[in-house]
Amino acid sequence: MANPVREVFGGVGALMRGFGLLVRRPRLFLLGALPALVTSLLFLAVIVVLIVNLTDLAAWATPFADGWDPVWQGLVRGAVAVAAVVVTVLLMVVAFTTVTLALGSPIYDLIGEQVEKELGNAPEEFDEPLWSSAVRAVRQSLGIVAASLAVGVLVFAVGFVPLVGPVVGPVLAAVLGGWLLGIEMVAGAFDRRGMLTIGERRRAMGTRRLRVLGFSVPTYLLLAIPFVAVAVFPAAIAGGTLLARELLGVPEAPQPQAPPA
Repeated sequence: MANPVREVFGGVGALMRGFGLLVRRPRLFLLGALPALVTSLLFLAVIVVLIVNLTDLAAWATPFADGWDPVWQGLVRGAVAVAAVVVTVLLMVVAFTTVTLALGSPIYDLIGEQVEKELGNAPEEFDEPLWSSAVRAVRQSLGIVAASLAVGVLVFAVGFVPLVGPVVGPVLAAVLGGWLLGIEMVAGAFDRRGMLTIGERRRAMGTRRLRVLGFSVPTYLLLAIPFVAVAVFPAAIAGGTLLARELLGVPEAPQPQAPPA
């Protein structure tokens, strides 16, 4: 059985290696950041509107607490406010990933292909009709967004539990939201190998859950910070390619040795 700590840090290491691979290609890194910047500006506006109206939203969602003792009323409405922020962030990170991947699809495909070539044993080009690929991508993205909505409902319900909810809710959102994010981040490497279904990705991810969460939970938390997400997103695409290769057991080709001095 794999060492749990090593598996978690191995997942974190995939994200760090993704940064390292792209730092050596600054132009590709900047190209990958552009779609993320556009999406970040849109989603930042949503977060600002939510925060400005958070108190009114919590009061609207808990009319039953209008006549309560101020202490209990504050606890319940505070828990609802925290849950609303957590759920919004959860949905936004998943939607951010979906929208950014759609906006920058050719760039992110190029990033994944460059990682594959550098590590060796890159797959042969998989030929899928453009229309079929587009329909499949839309269908799968809608499925992931629907799953994130279900997780959001669960997290919001947990948020109503006084004292415990504001702690458990964010942890639940990070783990489940990170898992959904991981499904999208490994997609490119699976698609290049003709493994086109979400079920195939989930089964491979299920063999090394801790490694996947070690990669996807930190990525999820970083993508929740709008302008940090601009730099993290292209690195996460590279890291997701690395992670997918590990899940599929693709060996790295030996690197050429420098000639002796």
